[in-house]
Amino acid sequence: MKNVKIYGPGCTRCDKTEALVKEAAARLGIDVEVEKVSDARSIAMAGVISTPGLAIDGKLVHAGGLPDAARLDDWLSA
Repeated sequence: MKNVKIYGPGCTRCDKTEALVKEAAARLGIDVEVEKVSDARSIAMAGVISTPGLAIDGKLVHAGGLPDAARLDDWLSA
């Protein structure tokens, strides 16, 4: 199971990122546990400068804007 954290204040882009992660995981047949992190201090400590941020298994892979679907597939498959 992949642990996915979405860092952001709870904006529309953050919600869309969560939906993209869940869609990609379902398409790839990968189990994911999605956690949304909205605390500003936790976001900063994770190194996220622009939201939404996305970490998979403890590694920050994306920050700012919506992630590209093909890259998301690669990150989840790794």
